Amino acid sequence: MRDINVVVLVGRLTRDSELKYTKSGQPIARFALAINRSVKRNEVWEDEASFIDIDFWGKGGEAVNRFLVKGQQVAVEGELRQDRWEQDGQNRSKIVVVASNVRLMGNAPGQGGQGGSAYSRTQPSNDSESSQESKGASSNLPPQKPVDNFDDDIPF
Repeated sequence: MRDINVVVLVGRLTRDSELKYTKSGQPIARFALAINRSVKRNEVWEDEASFIDIDFWGKGGEAVNRFLVKGQQVAVEGELRQDRWEQDGQNRSKIVVVASNVRLMGNAPGQGGQGGSAYSRTQPSNDSESSQESKGASSNLPPQKPVDNFDDDIPF
C-alpha cells in the first residue's frame, strides 16, 4: 500500500508571488497563504491564522504568477514536502506545499469583476474546461460555522 500525500487549501496570499528560475531554466512561482481556523478560547471563538509556503513549478506557475497578488483568495492542491538544510551547524527543516493545481477563487481586495481561473502543472493553462469549472466555485460553498457540541476543550 502506498502512502497518501495530498493537501487542499483555500486562503489569501500574504504577499505577491515571486517568479524565479532554476539554473536549468525551470520556472517556479513562490508565495504564501494565510489559512484561518476558528479556535475556542475561554468560551469565545477566535480566528487563528497559519501561514503556509507554496511552490508552484513549471508553466502553470509562470502563467499564474502575475495574478497572485497580496490579498488574492486562491485554492491550492498539491503535496507536502519537507526541505532540510544545515545553518550555523544546526539542522533545519521547513514544510512546503508543492502545488499541482492553483485556482483563483475571487478578487484581491479593491479589485472588481469575477475571479475563478484554474492553473495546473499537468494541464495547459488555457484549458477552457478547467477554467469554466472553477468559475464561481467559491460562491457554491455554504458558510462554515464552528461546531460546539463538546463540554471539554479538545485541541483538534
